[in-house]
Amino acid sequence: MTPTDLTNKKIGFIGTGKMGEALIKGILHAKLVKPSNIYASDRDSAKLQLMEKENGLTACGDNCDAVEKSDIIIIAVKPNIVPVVLEEIKDSVKNRLVISIAAGVSLETYENALPSGTKVVRVMPNIAATVKEAISSICLGTAVSTEDAGVATSLFNAIGKTVILPEHLMDAVTGLSGSGPAYVFMIIEALADGGVHEGLDRKTSRLLAAQTVLGAAKMVLDNGTHTGDLKDMVTSPGGTTSRGIRVMEQCGVRVAMMNAVIAASERSRELGKKS
Repeated sequence: MTPTDLTNKKIGFIGTGKMGEALIKGILHAKLVKPSNIYASDRDSAKLQLMEKENGLTACGDNCDAVEKSDIIIIAVKPNIVPVVLEEIKDSVKNRLVISIAAGVSLETYENALPSGTKVVRVMPNIAATVKEAISSICLGTAVSTEDAGVATSLFNAIGKTVILPEHLMDAVTGLSGSGPAYVFMIIEALADGGVHEGLDRKTSRLLAAQTVLGAAKMVLDNGTHTGDLKDMVTSPGGTTSRGIRVMEQCGVRVAMMNAVIAASERSRELGKKS
């Protein structure tokens, strides 16, 4: 999708937690807008004042103030807070694009709570937003235009990469890319533990493990080669990798990873029904 020029847009954040802060810093780092074009509200006034000092954004006294000063509203609060926020801002969002990064809150929830025709986009980023390597899945509400989709894509490309998907796949996204970093952290930790067992010091072993995962991921993204073919590139007949892969298969590593994604996706569906 063609990048959208956001230079003159004003962006309002409701909530400046870990993900909201990461997105603000990504937007500023990418120079999508000037710091003075970012407005934010948060119940934690001390955190908000610190962000204003560090990033040059404008701290707002309440959520409606942030909405009224902005063209694009990003709702970055905990899911259980969303209904309260929507009740507060429903009379202020006319002609504004509302983007939610609240996990598990459906487009329908927003569209039912806000005036008819409100443009709503739902996004599921992941924790790698904090290092500008997130993968963010975007789904579009019924009133969203191609231009609005371009705005959302440009914003979230500032913290990594994006895909546009239908909403019924968001639970699968949660199970894979939302929860996935935790699985990968466990893999890195396990690889490092193996290195320590074989005599490497902890710091060196962790570096070797983390950079190995980073390099392998970059090869998948950059080469366009099937992961099975990439695996075969490393696996010589009768060699060390072949023996290691045999042990992984015997221990069920592949099925464990698949089942982790499936279980997390199922839990996401359960939580969605409760919200």
